[in-house]
Amino acid sequence: MSINDTLKAISDPIRRNILELLKNGKMSAGDIAEKFDLTNATVSYHLSQLKKAGLVNEEKQKNFIYYEINLSVFEDILMWIQQLGG
Repeated sequence: MSINDTLKAISDPIRRNILELLKNGKMSAGDIAEKFDLTNATVSYHLSQLKKAGLVNEEKQKNFIYYEINLSVFEDILMWIQQLGG
């Protein structure tokens, strides 16, 4: 995970909306997809980009994959921004 990956991931409004949904707790990919007028494949792509950036974690439970937000990445970004301010 790099800051570039993270910033690229959150630059997309769909991904930011997914993160907003996940701030309330774990959700399955299907539950997330129901909130958007997108194909499951498109939602899956966005989730993979968020995962690649380290912004979400996934947990497999039986036949489902649940996603949850990874706040430690946001903490790292905030620390970086604070360092820029001197």
